[in-house]
Amino acid sequence: MITVTEATATAGALKRLSDEGVSIWLDDLSRKRIESGNLAELVGTKHVVGVTTNPSIFQAAIGSGAGYEDQLTDLATRGVTVDEAVRMMTTADVRAAADVLRPVYDATGGRDGRVSIEVDPRLAHDTRATIAEAKQLAWLVDRPNVMIKIPATTAGLPAITEVIGLGISVNVTLIFSLERYREVMDAYLAGLEKAAKKGLDLSTIHSVASFFVSRVDAEIDKRLTVLGTDAALALKGRAALANARLAYEAYETVFSGDRWTALGGARANKQRPLWASTGVKDPAYKDTLYVDDLVAPGTVNTMPEATLNATADHGRITGDTVTGGYAQARADLAAVEALGISYDEVVQQLEDEGVAKFEAAWQDLLDAVTKSLNSKGVDAE
Repeated sequence: MITVTEATATAGALKRLSDEGVSIWLDDLSRKRIESGNLAELVGTKHVVGVTTNPSIFQAAIGSGAGYEDQLTDLATRGVTVDEAVRMMTTADVRAAADVLRPVYDATGGRDGRVSIEVDPRLAHDTRATIAEAKQLAWLVDRPNVMIKIPATTAGLPAITEVIGLGISVNVTLIFSLERYREVMDAYLAGLEKAAKKGLDLSTIHSVASFFVSRVDAEIDKRLTVLGTDAALALKGRAALANARLAYEAYETVFSGDRWTALGGARANKQRPLWASTGVKDPAYKDTLYVDDLVAPGTVNTMPEATLNATADHGRITGDTVTGGYAQARADLAAVEALGISYDEVVQQLEDEGVAKFEAAWQDLLDAVTKSLNSKGVDAE
């Protein structure tokens, strides 16, 4: 039997999530979703106030060809390269989605209403090329509510600083470790300081830091299962939440320090934590685990549509589920480490795999578009 408290927590879960200060972004985009009116519907009925994309999302959307035939024909007729074709299609989708989200952007002063597009993942270890690509993408999309996604690799960090310093809003992606997250926040603050020296209006620059969640559990749970002891199995499903909660603690510390105070006084915006990879991978866990248990003010949760719908249907939003859990989070990660599972090794592996997965998805997309262009009688080399 559902209690009154449980019923209240479940009813209007997406609204409750928004009321708690969590911005709901959709982790998906396709031309069909835009042109059918589905994206606008989600904004109107599901409290969606932003969109994120990545190479895997575009590979699934464009690789199918649905909705892209006319543009592919035009691109083939022009004889463009496959790289240019992909960029023309992806930026067209992001531009159109940005127009759908523009009223949200205006209503929130640029805080939400954002659509993210990622630099070519093959540039993840090339700082100068990443900067050049970010500038090009911002120019191609040409919408104030675009965010350029830059991976939090070692080479990505100085690129983040430079791009923020140019006044371009950035979504930093593929963050797995607490140490790297602190470096990301430092890179953002350094970028704001560069922008301030140039006389740019800091209030127009926004950023989110995409801290990945479910992949941490997937990898650590696998290692805990191999150990197989009662102590190991009792820790399954706890590492990802612990990691994210300690990331929020780090965010609170950095954005209340003296360095931030000076920038905040110049009307700069905090770089919000964004919970990414929130689709649950283990069917043994509740499908809204990484939504219900990561509620904190000033955050973003970007959800696949299945997670969005699950939250709307049976999510339990009971208030802040992050800030009171720092001690337990530290204890959980320490317990995992004590079993011989190296945190540093896991997060580095996840970063490497994340970059590799996006590179593979991008190559699959290039291959699919090459095939489509060639089928129209044009050599896409």
